[in-house]
Amino acid sequence: MSNQQVAKYYALLGEAVEDKYLEPDMDEDIDDMSIHLGNVLAGHTVLELGCGTGFWTEVAAESAQSVLAVDINANLVDIARERGMPEGKVTFRVADALDLPEDIGKFTAVLVSFLWSHLNKKEQEQLLATLKKRLGKDVLLVILDDSFVEGFSETIARTDADGTTYEILTAPEGERFELPKSYQSDSALRKRLGNVGKEIKIERIEFFWILTCRLK
Repeated sequence: MSNQQVAKYYALLGEAVEDKYLEPDMDEDIDDMSIHLGNVLAGHTVLELGCGTGFWTEVAAESAQSVLAVDINANLVDIARERGMPEGKVTFRVADALDLPEDIGKFTAVLVSFLWSHLNKKEQEQLLATLKKRLGKDVLLVILDDSFVEGFSETIARTDADGTTYEILTAPEGERFELPKSYQSDSALRKRLGNVGKEIKIERIEFFWILTCRLK
């Protein structure tokens, strides 16, 4: 599955996962999205999928009641643990977002952090089915991801028969990866989420977009 290649690429990146946030032009968008995300997750018991090095986990933890941050890569989870987040408020677990364990727990909100765009069509559908099965209805689903920015985002290398787009990325040691990377329109997102979500809202700023809905 393509998510195995995505996982390998990000494992090789390690702390360099956050290098993109060093772009000065992104500062204002990071601040704006941090405020918005904090408002959305305020008071919630949050499951975060694709937590990586914990950049957005730290943001979520400021207003959430609690956060269980999950990533498939143990080395990224170890980095996230070192951020010094509030003790007793944030916990971490190594797990595959597409195959969540039965004992994952109960939550009022799930945050999908920059994972959605790296899933192909089948994997996006699998993720939604998994969330519905494990979390149940009326849970708040929040998807946070990248917008395409000319001159900043990687060029799309190809599109497959299902409409999934791919980009070529190079890991620090030179290994090249062809990974799914989609920049879906609002209408495409609404169509994809329509069968499992209600009250769908999408907001976009230059570098990021955020979708919220309630699981049916």
